[in-house]
Amino acid sequence: MNKKRELLVSTSLALFYDNGVNSIGINEILKISGVAKRTLYSHFESKNTLVLAALRQRHETFITWLKEQLSDTQSDQEVIEQLFNALGNWFDNKEPKLGNFRGCFFINTAAEFSDKGSDISRYCSEHKEEVRQLIQKKLTSDHPLLLDAICIMKEGAITTAYVTGKGSDVTSKCIKVLSAL
Repeated sequence: MNKKRELLVSTSLALFYDNGVNSIGINEILKISGVAKRTLYSHFESKNTLVLAALRQRHETFITWLKEQLSDTQSDQEVIEQLFNALGNWFDNKEPKLGNFRGCFFINTAAEFSDKGSDISRYCSEHKEEVRQLIQKKLTSDHPLLLDAICIMKEGAITTAYVTGKGSDVTSKCIKVLSAL
């Protein structure tokens, strides 16, 4: 990837994740990145295409991290424990690959776009589906509700941890509830 393009995407991702997409303008991205406006528009036709590039970068980072977290799991119980312990570490800012916890970038971004048919909303949905498929591949049982329960509780844990600031408390409760299934 071109270094200036990469700088624009990384800068945008950091700013969007910390502040929200709609509160960050192109001029702020240019100022912080030190990249010229002409260079930005030679790589991205609009702010929305830059948002999509930031979403893709975050997706790749998150999926790689999640695969690593679940790589050694051998049972459904291990998937549950590894997943929610890893999420707890992220909530407590102990996952350097994911940076400081500011909630889910995909939930936050999707909430800013009311058009569910937009490329941005669709990409956020695709990210959630890929995370779901990754978890499904690691599960060993065919319990009909287990995958749904894990995914719904994961999303709820992310949102609750962000709103309350009580990440580890949330994840330990999720582990207890899911272990009872």
